[in-house]
Amino acid sequence: MKKIIAILLMFSSAMVFGQKKENGKIYIEHPAINVVADFTKAMVNGDTTAMKSLMTDDFRAFNAVTASPYTKGTDKAAYLRNAMFWKENLDYYSIETMRGSYPDAFEYAKDPSDNNAVTVESWDILKGVHKKTGVKADMLLHRSFTLTKGNKIRRVMNYMNPEFGSDVRAAFSTRKNGTIYNEHEHINTLRLIMAAFEHNDLDKYYSFFHPKASFNDINNPDFKVYTMKQNREKLEGLFEGYEVHGMEQVGYPDYMHYEMGDSGVLYSWWNLHVTRKSDKKDIKVPMHFQHNVDDEGKIVNIIAYYNGTLFN
Repeated sequence: MKKIIAILLMFSSAMVFGQKKENGKIYIEHPAINVVADFTKAMVNGDTTAMKSLMTDDFRAFNAVTASPYTKGTDKAAYLRNAMFWKENLDYYSIETMRGSYPDAFEYAKDPSDNNAVTVESWDILKGVHKKTGVKADMLLHRSFTLTKGNKIRRVMNYMNPEFGSDVRAAFSTRKNGTIYNEHEHINTLRLIMAAFEHNDLDKYYSFFHPKASFNDINNPDFKVYTMKQNREKLEGLFEGYEVHGMEQVGYPDYMHYEMGDSGVLYSWWNLHVTRKSDKKDIKVPMHFQHNVDDEGKIVNIIAYYNGTLFN
């Protein structure tokens, strides 16, 4: 029985390996790759004459991300117009090979569309800034070119995220994104937080924060995020070395409830007045805070902006 099983396993393995069959060759250097490079260069330069000379009359282009199986694609004339749109509407426009990649040329032994046709696969990054809206393009772009045996581009299959175009269209409109408050229950909470800090009442201070809140300080090395425990140790160290006289409110706090993301943020400006205990030096530190608030009114994140060298 063991012999029979072993023979069957050997036979099945042979069948698996026997199914391999080559269907052409892959090239890292090929005339078709040069054609694609020339085509891309002409596109970035807005040279539609050079582009046209590298395309067949029956050229078609598709965006595989948005197209349906029934899409007829973009013809030669429309594609050339689209190419000029990118050139005319983007500053700092470029299409460059993505770092760590390179184009490949495939010569398929069996190609139902054209004997000896060549496919070039490229992995690129398209960059630019829309001239009127400032919307930035910095997107991955994968393109599959099909070239005839005469090295003319007959088809391009683009894999491109349409989000950039959506952002540009949206930027031409004016829309609200929530509400700004100068009086709100969350602003009341913020004032209580600052009062607790001013009086070194850290138990009350942290009672307004979510237990898993994160604490950011632009003076932290590499902008490291602290836990509540780490932040408390930091504040305790501050009170050991400095006597806090007051948190002076500058202007007034704003509470912003954003429609996008359904989130709330408190923005506030203060002057921290302290005396360094070691030499009795009085110090004023201008500070800006950003407190993110959850649905229950708890602070889930704080970012503190100030010049840390003022404490030195």
